[in-house]
Amino acid sequence: MPPARRSSPRISPGGRVVLLSIGASIVTMALKLSAYYLTGSVSLLSDALESSVNLVAALVAFAALVVAERPADSSHAYGHDKAEYFSSGAEGALIVVAAVFITYAAVRRFIDPVPLENLDVGLTVAFVASGINLGVSRFMMRMAKRYDSIALEADAQHLMVDVWTSAAIIAALAVVAFAPPQWAILDPVIAILVGLNIVRTGAGLIRRSISGLMDSSLSDHEIRQIEDAIRDSMPDGTAFHSLRTRKSGSRRFVELHVTVPGNMSVTEGHDRCERIETAIEERLPKTSVSTHLEPHEAVDRHL
Repeated sequence: MPPARRSSPRISPGGRVVLLSIGASIVTMALKLSAYYLTGSVSLLSDALESSVNLVAALVAFAALVVAERPADSSHAYGHDKAEYFSSGAEGALIVVAAVFITYAAVRRFIDPVPLENLDVGLTVAFVASGINLGVSRFMMRMAKRYDSIALEADAQHLMVDVWTSAAIIAALAVVAFAPPQWAILDPVIAILVGLNIVRTGAGLIRRSISGLMDSSLSDHEIRQIEDAIRDSMPDGTAFHSLRTRKSGSRRFVELHVTVPGNMSVTEGHDRCERIETAIEERLPKTSVSTHLEPHEAVDRHL
């Protein structure tokens, strides 16, 4: 018999969304570089540099999502979901690096001003690029919420920062186009402000990635949902304590101790635990619940 053919790796829905981001980043980067060469504007150059970072970040996000989709194995019993946090952290670091280059170019232009040219054509090209990023960013944010993906959310936020950056640059250069020559100093000033705003966004992404890698608890809202699900599904004579939660990528992990009367059969106690686990998993998707069954008397002895 001929050897079985290997099936090609399946790209997850999140991965397909990132491929859209990669395509958009290539197009917008080319448009913004064209706008820079047409006008000589350092703020448009900063916008183009940010788009190049978008492209690299999207490639990193795609790789992270491919890894995160791998099933659990003997080396990673809890799966590979945390790969998404590396993507988000890498994107935050790339944003900060881009901000350094943007600020450096802006300071040089501030010291040695250069007259701007062809602003009408350059601004039109930048406006088209910004519109592409706006549409892709809004779509990615919807998909990030649907798949509960920090990698998609980080990429969408990065693109949205790019949109606001482009809007500020276009507005500033529109003023320069109709103002006296001395207003040209507004070009490097806006570029510096763009760099500072990018640093703030990058720092936020890095902070969130570190929080995820440190196994932070779920949000207060999600914990309340878990507690409500437990109480709604808990039969009389059953209690719980030692509730612990954490999140890994898009997957949630919940652990708790369930107490029952000491004379209850193992089968009935197990059924009660399963009822609680099912209720939590139905309330919060992509949640893995672990329960520890113990008699009331064992808890009372430790009080």
